[in-house]
Amino acid sequence: MKLIHADTATTEPQGLDVLTLANDADPRSLSLDGIARIDLHFPAFTDGRAHSQAFLLRRRLGYRGEIRATGDVLADQLPLLARNGFSEAVLRADQDLAVAQRQLERFKSYYQGDAVLPRPHFARRTA
Repeated sequence: MKLIHADTATTEPQGLDVLTLANDADPRSLSLDGIARIDLHFPAFTDGRAHSQAFLLRRRLGYRGEIRATGDVLADQLPLLARNGFSEAVLRADQDLAVAQRQLERFKSYYQGDAVLPRPHFARRTA
């Protein structure tokens, strides 16, 4: 997962290939043709609607582009963000990038399936 600090995140107008999705929007009702990145917003760290949207985009709609978490994104949320299909996260301004990176490296794998690796650990082939 690519980590971006809020101080370095661009606030420029979005390009035609970037879609900002409102929290109450249903991703299944959108055309994703030509969309390279979808920005999903967390108005508060306790608001998990963007998790559901990311999961829908990856698992049900097969979206392969970038999904970026924006808003009130904390370092301790990163493992779940990654499991739900986010590929980028813009961290809140008071979050430390080194701490955030350690959070992502904390667990090497998970037993359960998720949006990125849908099969549970026992059903995956090991080399």
